[in-house]
Amino acid sequence: MKARVKWVEGMSFVGETGSGHAIVIDGAPEHGGRNLGARPMELVLTGAAACTAFDVVLILKKGRQPVADCTVEAAAERATAEPKIFTRIHLKYVVAGRGLDPHQVERAVKLSKDKYCSATIMLARSAEITYEIAIIEGDAVPPPGAA
Repeated sequence: MKARVKWVEGMSFVGETGSGHAIVIDGAPEHGGRNLGARPMELVLTGAAACTAFDVVLILKKGRQPVADCTVEAAAERATAEPKIFTRIHLKYVVAGRGLDPHQVERAVKLSKDKYCSATIMLARSAEITYEIAIIEGDAVPPPGAA
């Protein structure tokens, strides 16, 4: 796996992945950025959430579960002193489908946590990772704040 990051100006960078995709990365205005893109540590947290979501969906599909939607909401706390590593991460899995087996959803999350998700397993070496699961009977996970 490869990646390349090129400085653009100020505190703005363009990251290029080995698979040929680009992403804008920028710092907060108080650090000379212009808020044009995600912060580096936001990308780490987003990548971890995406990695585990990928696993959960794949495991549920392989188990012939009727998964229709999956969202992983990640919240992290960081150390106050440098390096400001993640010290706690909480993952909320919201999985939607008609007739999902709760035991299969729990199994998929645990398999991701314990065996398959390289990102969260790597982060667990420095951060306490907790999780919760919500199962929605239906075709979609409602957007945040929806009733």
